[in-house]
Amino acid sequence: MKKKMKRPSPSCSCSISLLLLYSSLIFLSSSLSVAFPVQLNDDVLGLIVFKSDLVDPSSSLESWSEDDDFPCSWPFVLCEPSTSRVTELHLDGLGLSGKIGRGLQKLQHLKVLSLSGNNFTGTSISPGLTLPSNLQRLNLSNNGLSGRIPTSLINMSSIAFIDLSGNSFSGPLPDDFFTGCLSLRYISLADNMLEGPIPSTLSSCSLVNNLDFSNNRFTGIPNFASGFWTMQRLRVLDLANNRLSGSVPSGVPALHNLKQLILKGNQFSGPLPADLGLCPHLCVLDFSNNLFTGELPESIQRLNFLTSLSFSSNLLTGDFPDWIGNMTSLESIEFSRNRFTGSLATSMANLQALKLLSISENGITGSIPSSLVSCSKLSVIRLRRNSLTGQIPENLFNLGLEEVDISNNALVGSIPAGASKFLYSLQILDLSGNNLTGVIPEEMGLFSSLRYLNLSWNKLHSKIPSEFGYFQNLTILDLRNNGFYGSIPGDICNSGSMGILQLDGNSFTGPIPEEIGNCSSLYLLSLSHNHLSGPIPNSLSTLSNLRILKLEFNELIGEIPQSLGKLENLLAVNMSYNRLIGRLPTGGIFPSLDESALQGNLGICSPLLSGPCQMNVPKPLVLDPYAYGNQIDGHKDRDGESSSSSLHHHVFLSVSAIVAISAALLIACGVIAITVLNASARRRLAFVNAALESMCSSSSRSGSLASGRLIMFDSKSASHESISNPQALLNKASEIGEGVFGTVYKVPLGVQGRIVAIKRLITSTLTQYQEDFDREVRVLGKARHPNLISLRGYYWTPQQQLLVTDYTPNGSLQSKLHERLPSTPPLSWAVRFKIIVGTAKGLSHLHHSIRPPIIHYNLKPSNILLDENFNPKIADFGLARLLTKLDRHVMSNRFQSAPGYVAPELACQSLRVNEKCDVYGFGILILELVMGRRPVEYGEDNVVILCDHVRALLEQGNVLDSVDLSMGEYPEDEVLPVLKLALVCTSQIPSSRPSMAEVVQILQVIRTPVPHRMDAF
Repeated sequence: MKKKMKRPSPSCSCSISLLLLYSSLIFLSSSLSVAFPVQLNDDVLGLIVFKSDLVDPSSSLESWSEDDDFPCSWPFVLCEPSTSRVTELHLDGLGLSGKIGRGLQKLQHLKVLSLSGNNFTGTSISPGLTLPSNLQRLNLSNNGLSGRIPTSLINMSSIAFIDLSGNSFSGPLPDDFFTGCLSLRYISLADNMLEGPIPSTLSSCSLVNNLDFSNNRFTGIPNFASGFWTMQRLRVLDLANNRLSGSVPSGVPALHNLKQLILKGNQFSGPLPADLGLCPHLCVLDFSNNLFTGELPESIQRLNFLTSLSFSSNLLTGDFPDWIGNMTSLESIEFSRNRFTGSLATSMANLQALKLLSISENGITGSIPSSLVSCSKLSVIRLRRNSLTGQIPENLFNLGLEEVDISNNALVGSIPAGASKFLYSLQILDLSGNNLTGVIPEEMGLFSSLRYLNLSWNKLHSKIPSEFGYFQNLTILDLRNNGFYGSIPGDICNSGSMGILQLDGNSFTGPIPEEIGNCSSLYLLSLSHNHLSGPIPNSLSTLSNLRILKLEFNELIGEIPQSLGKLENLLAVNMSYNRLIGRLPTGGIFPSLDESALQGNLGICSPLLSGPCQMNVPKPLVLDPYAYGNQIDGHKDRDGESSSSSLHHHVFLSVSAIVAISAALLIACGVIAITVLNASARRRLAFVNAALESMCSSSSRSGSLASGRLIMFDSKSASHESISNPQALLNKASEIGEGVFGTVYKVPLGVQGRIVAIKRLITSTLTQYQEDFDREVRVLGKARHPNLISLRGYYWTPQQQLLVTDYTPNGSLQSKLHERLPSTPPLSWAVRFKIIVGTAKGLSHLHHSIRPPIIHYNLKPSNILLDENFNPKIADFGLARLLTKLDRHVMSNRFQSAPGYVAPELACQSLRVNEKCDVYGFGILILELVMGRRPVEYGEDNVVILCDHVRALLEQGNVLDSVDLSMGEYPEDEVLPVLKLALVCTSQIPSSRPSMAEVVQILQVIRTPVPHRMDAF
């Protein structure tokens, strides 16, 4: 079928005619040098040509006509009245697209061109376009323009205002970009993808008063001393969210007119400029999310007009300043995530304009000053993760607060009641991780605006108030680990907006309410570690958004509803340690559940469980033919004899049944008795043998095992091979690695020379007796999994202990990630993801398939070995079991050999090694694999903690810009969820970290089933 050619519109035809006519006139005048009397209006012609390159979906420019003598009456066009020449063109927000064409070059008197908020994309600017030399204001902001900024576009000698923000311009700026910018007053290149250093010629723009380069990718060390500090007209300097580094020297007072100084979200380091307080007009000062160190300069207190002060997420130290109360203009104080100490100043009562107070994650001690009640405009309080003590000030909840987060402190007492203003204004309340006692105030259920309520990890003891059903906007309710009791209210989800409901670790009783199905928005439901009974309600299957369901450690009975298999979005389920029976649902996540999610039930039918399988099969229905007494074979007995006979026969059958049942019981009891006697005899025989063996070896506790022999667990290997001189095998030439627990050697073993890895253990704190050593090593030897290094045997003498394991030809992840030779190709994303998943499965096996669980304790890249197919195999797991105690030597070596991998609870508190420590280390391993950087990096003036760095990048929305470029292309829909999972695993609070079984389930869901990616596995 032939396509019909579209006939040009009349306006288009006229435009083409004019262009041809104009071209002909130019050609003739240049050829014949003849002056023609015909004079075309350049502005009309230029605008019509410009319009012809545009796509105008709303026909906003329809009235522009080439038949007009002048364009001054056209919409969006302004002219100079005396000359009728176009001086301003304002086409903002009209949805225009197409080309920004050369017709604009004809507008020789144009001073203002504004095309912001349209749909110009890509390289929509015509190549070589040069705007009129008189242009003073250019605004192309909030479009989709990309590529390099055309340097021919702007005449720097005349331009005063440039706004190119909100596009996708990329690449570096030429160093001479700002040459001749003597007229420039305002420039904004914010929200693009510009990179490289900031041009040094910028310092010549001495009249600039507003400079905004925020949210780009500029790098390097800016020249403050002879650059920015020389631009004395500056009122706004915004370099936020780039990759700038270095120190910020003194010299700020030169910017006498400066009102806003914003350097947040970079990598600036060193001390803060001591003279910050000498800029008298400063009203916004934001140095957050950098690496600044030292104390706050006292000169800051001289900034009498300062309204916003932010130093969050740095490495600042010293006491919280007492002089803060003198800065009465402050509306916002943000000092979170630093190392401030001391107590909060009581003088903050003077801050009558204060609206936001954020000092979370520091070392602040003492109590919350009651003087804060005087800050009548206060709406946000964030004091989480400090060491605050005492009670919550009684009148604090009388303010019109919108957000209160004082979680993870050491506060005591009860939750104060809130005034009516508090009830209607509060949106976020987080009091978790304290020692609060008492009950939940009943009026809390009347908080009409409340969206987030977290009272977990306290000592509250009450029922859930019935008023909780009145919540209209609540999306997150977390009451974990308190002493709440009674039943779960059926109307707890009446608002319909509940997304997270966590009631774990309480004493709730009764059934899960059927009304839970009203929680249509719920995606996390966690009711574990309670005393809930009854069946799992079928209404759970209506929660189509549900992602995580945790019901473990309750007293639930019956079968798991088959309808739960229809929940396609379900990612993680745990129903262990209940009284559930029957078949698993056949759909959804249930066929792939891990054993840990089901164990501890009475009779769930699953190949993962070894217990009995019980089904809710109804008993067969047996009809008693004599139940109707007067009817036999359809005939009635006249004299009643048949009735008597039937009754006698019925009694006889009942007695027979009783006799048969009794006989069966006697036989069963006999079988059981014989079995018990046999087992008892076997135990007595084993006891006698053990006693004889003990008597024979009483002189030497280790005499029952051959000292100095190589004990192999696999009978097919060399079983008991003597090693008379282990030093002959373990020489320096065969050494391939060294760690906290000893040195590793590559050794040929046996007649066939099979290559194995032998670890020579440290002996200072190992178990003293070979029997103990043998018992612990054999436990580790039974831990077999495709992602674990198999322990094959051991060698023991009082002076020398060796472990024999499989050898992996591709070495360790450490060598492939950080010690790679230039000739070795880097790890691709497919391989890295395989390593992440395999490591998670290996750890999950150690934690959930072995009882008691084996804790790795020393997870790091050097302990992740790679086989010939780059499958990960975890080494050195459970070696802490061989130590009599975790002495200081081992602990200090652990911290030095794996900086960043040690869970914070081990570094800051008494030793509590558990599975959550391994989960933390696994999260760090993910970050190291994805970002290609070490967990802790030491620079000349700063220290970068990878975990905190990635968390900050994620909050800024540019975390994908920092992934390891060496791995080549990668799917964002996999990398981003994996990074988020890593940050959850590295939560500072151990209970907030998922289990490794849950991690495996989440990773299996993250994996995108694209065929060419699957081939890489």
